[in-house]
Parts: sequence; C-alpha cells; structure tokens
Amino acid sequence: MKQTMRITKKLETLQESIGLHFKNVELLENAFVHRSYHNENRDFLLPSNEKLEFLGDSVLSLVTSVHLYTTYPEYKEGDYTDIKAAIVNTTSLYEAAKPLGLGDYLYLSKGEQENNGRENVSILADCFEALIGAIYLEHGFDTAYTFIKTFLFRDVLDTIVQKRLYLPAKNILQEHYQDKYKKLPTYKVLSESGPEHNKTYLVGVFDNEQKLGEGSGKSKKQGEEEAARSALQKLGI
Repeated sequence: MKQTMRITKKLETLQESIGLHFKNVELLENAFVHRSYHNENRDFLLPSNEKLEFLGDSVLSLVTSVHLYTTYPEYKEGDYTDIKAAIVNTTSLYEAAKPLGLGDYLYLSKGEQENNGRENVSILADCFEALIGAIYLEHGFDTAYTFIKTFLFRDVLDTIVQKRLYLPAKNILQEHYQDKYKKLPTYKVLSESGPEHNKTYLVGVFDNEQKLGEGSGKSKKQGEEEAARSALQKLGI
C-alpha cells in the first residue's frame, strides 16, 4: 500500500512533465505495472501494463505512419517502412522514456529491482508504449499524436531523414565504400553455433583481408547487418 501511495503521488510530477492530467489516475498508474510485480503481490488490483502496451504499440504505429505520410510526401512507401523502423524501435523508445524518468514510477518485483529493472531497456521501452496507450484512452488520438511528436520524434526524426540514417547499416557501408574506394566490402560467416533449428551466425565484414567489423544474428542477413553496424562505428560513420 505504501508503494502504491508513493507512486500515485509521484505521478503528479510526471503529469506536470508531459503537460497532461488524468481524471482516471488508475489508468495512468496501470501503465507502470510490470508483470513481475504480480508474482509477489497477487492481491494487487491493477493488471499488468501488457494490454496498454499492445494498444500503445498500435497507436504509435498509426501516428508514425500518418506523420511520415503528411510530413514527407516526396518519399516512397519503402522509405516510410525503413524510416519507421529506425524511429519506432526498442532503443528509440528507451531513449524517449529515460528523460521522463519513467523507471521511477514502475511497479517491479524485488528481483527485477535488484536486477536494475528501472534501467532495463526493454522494460522502459514497453512502459513508454503503455503510457501512449493510456494517453490515447484518456485524451484521444490527437493528444497521443502530440505526445509522441514531442517526446519521441522531437529533432530525432528529422535527423534520421536528412542524414538518411534510416538506411540499413549494410547499405550505408556499401555507399561509403563505393564513394571512397570504388569497391564493395565482402561478408564471410566466421562461425555457426546452436542447433540446426535455432542457429546463431557470427559474420565478419572485410576490406580484402582486413576485418572491418563483426556481428551475430539468427540469420546470415542479420549477422551481416550487425557486422556492418560494427564497422560503421569503428569508421566513425
């Protein structure tokens, strides 16, 4: 009960930060109930935030699609897909959640708290989506749109578009090598691990015999993308 009262009171600070006030404070509170909390508090009345997260994910997808369609009409459908993937991902949602201090409001099990759950990338990203779901239910689509535009897109989306950061890392590395060296890097599978139905591939990207980077994935394609990303970081691109 003490934790409930403490978090409910702290939610006033969050509402001030985002410029939105909830008549249904329990709805807002629900956005912060991680499923682990119920393992130790089975009589806790609010459900986990998973349903709100599901709703928020759908709202976020629609908002992003509408925003791209209306703001960047000159782009093609394939570009929209790549840009959307670059802005609506776990890392971006985590980066949006951090400045709002969403981790401070979470209901977590003791185990999750001890495991640094309030800083967990996936938990905070999911919480941000759950918050979007709560805002949509309380205030409607237009307000959810404004919230996402303010706290997720900000200057980040324009930067992604202008610098073409939405392109896969493999494409960016390829363009760099074509422009600078008039050739392409090559990819090699360095090792495979795991059972046949669930393999992990370690892939390296090379300039002749010089290894530029390496990465792993559940497919060769994913491994190549991670290797290219590693190479870009080392090259400072």
